Amino acid sequence: MDFEPMGDKDAAGKAEETVVKTLEETDKKCDACGGTMDFDPKTGMLVCPYCGSMEEIENENERAEELSFYEAEERGNCDWGTEKKTVICKNCGAETVYDSLETAGECPYCGSNQVMEAAEEDTLAPGGVCPFRVDRPGADQLFRNWLKRRWFCPGAVKKNAGRVEFKGVYLPYWTFDTTTDSLYSARYGIVRTVVVGSGKNRRTRTYVDWYRTHGSYNEFFNDRLVKGSTRHNLSLLTQIEPFNTENNLAYRPEYLSGFAAERYSVGLDDAWGTAKRSIEVSLNQNVEREILRRHHADRVDSLKIKTVYHNITYKYLMLPVWMSHFSYNGKTYPFMINGQTGKVGGKAPLSPLRIFLAVLGGVGFVFLLYLLFYFLGGL
Repeated sequence: MDFEPMGDKDAAGKAEETVVKTLEETDKKCDACGGTMDFDPKTGMLVCPYCGSMEEIENENERAEELSFYEAEERGNCDWGTEKKTVICKNCGAETVYDSLETAGECPYCGSNQVMEAAEEDTLAPGGVCPFRVDRPGADQLFRNWLKRRWFCPGAVKKNAGRVEFKGVYLPYWTFDTTTDSLYSARYGIVRTVVVGSGKNRRTRTYVDWYRTHGSYNEFFNDRLVKGSTRHNLSLLTQIEPFNTENNLAYRPEYLSGFAAERYSVGLDDAWGTAKRSIEVSLNQNVEREILRRHHADRVDSLKIKTVYHNITYKYLMLPVWMSHFSYNGKTYPFMINGQTGKVGGKAPLSPLRIFLAVLGGVGFVFLLYLLFYFLGGL
């Protein structure tokens, strides 16, 4: 159906909302039964959940393009506050309200996919997507396997996790490539041991001989990953990294069909600042190792580095994450699963009894060792 402007009465009641159109590609109807088709992680195709019909996504295995950092037009962060947008379902005509960061969802009335434009006048469009490779049943099994491996998790949680509802979301990420040329100066130390004294006063002393050094260091950094959103649990997101960002496909909205999606709120400049700080940490570690190797040294001190960054490029990618939570003793425990690799991140409840028994067992083992050595020594 076509989208018509809301009347004055409706507009007055939704002063902070705008009507947004959904894309034609993402409400694909099954030719066999007319059902709404979803992206299927197992086959990488659009699949009808009602009759099982499949349809390929036209992509030709194109990858996201590396774009010049300095030529990007929209660079700032995007903070829409409480701004909302209304989506009118093409299938049933129902209205759904989203916040302005959301770019994909599902009509709560008829289940049709709703994928909006991923960019507006003041934002960049995604260049690529790493499609879901783990489906919902697979995510559920990965979660249960992860829970079984939590040694100190209460047994009741492992046995009675019950049905866990998973939400598949594509989250915005930036990646950066750059060549670095660094000049450094530092001190390196070589440890030597000297024997002093004689007889009962004979002992060893350790000295460090320090030497000055300087030099140059070059390194290429590929796909340094930065989160494009701050509205989710960043600690959990870090736990499920890394993503295989090289294994991406050029963005097509069909990949978002049946999933939620979010556009970035952390802009390009701030994202590069985060990537740059991460690269600086890596450079400090790598240059220190280089100095130790080159001079056969034992320590490095007073390291100073000046770096010039060349050929900075970026990609704006949508990466797949399964989100869920479970409850125990009135407390909620969120967790996430990498929708590409299956890595699980989260925090499980702890059983005081299991911890006590583990400590008791450890103390008992140490005591037995003590008795064993005591009696063997006595013999």
